Amino acid sequence: MSQSNARALLAEALGSALLLAVVAGSGIMAMRLAGGNIALALLANAIATGCGLVVLIMLFGPLSGAHFNPMVSLYFAWRGELAPRLLPGYIVAQCAGAVLGIAAAHAMFDLPLISSGVQVRSGGGLWFAEVVASFGLLLCIIGLKRNRPEAIPYAVGLYICAAYWFTASTSFANPAATLARAFTDTFVNIRLLDVPAFMLAQLAGGALAALLGTWLFGKE
Repeated sequence: MSQSNARALLAEALGSALLLAVVAGSGIMAMRLAGGNIALALLANAIATGCGLVVLIMLFGPLSGAHFNPMVSLYFAWRGELAPRLLPGYIVAQCAGAVLGIAAAHAMFDLPLISSGVQVRSGGGLWFAEVVASFGLLLCIIGLKRNRPEAIPYAVGLYICAAYWFTASTSFANPAATLARAFTDTFVNIRLLDVPAFMLAQLAGGALAALLGTWLFGKE
């Protein structure tokens, strides 16, 4: 493996780990400080996640593209912008990094490193919400990469911050993050049994965005 490819995989793992540390850690802190006010906790969690995304994309973008999301990596592999031989490594790095990020958040708050998610997240409304969240996220990346690539970090962070609130599912929109969130029983958790349906909905939304985005914005 070349040095540049090794750096890219490490960047995806580190970025995914830090992202999930932000997601889970801010959720834990928010619940501890919000005094039971779930709306306030969600607001804090959304702002922290959006801000974290901006920084992480800017930091790791030059090394790996800062995907941190198998759905995004699949799109760039489909477009020929990510070598197919690197795709499995990207996905493994993203999933492993995301789980490590959950463990890191737990360690910071003196919780068991891994626990089981218990929050039931199932039903047509939530699945459709994940289709919408994932569609919007990938469409944002596709359109801005074509017209204003320098704006991607800010747009992704702002979109996710908004989607925490306008989607019924609070916008997981990331198969790796969804899997990792099954290993925490904190504010951001999901029951492992509900993970596959969320992933399928996310991939469906991503596929719709890839097809429509290619037609709407054209090929580079």
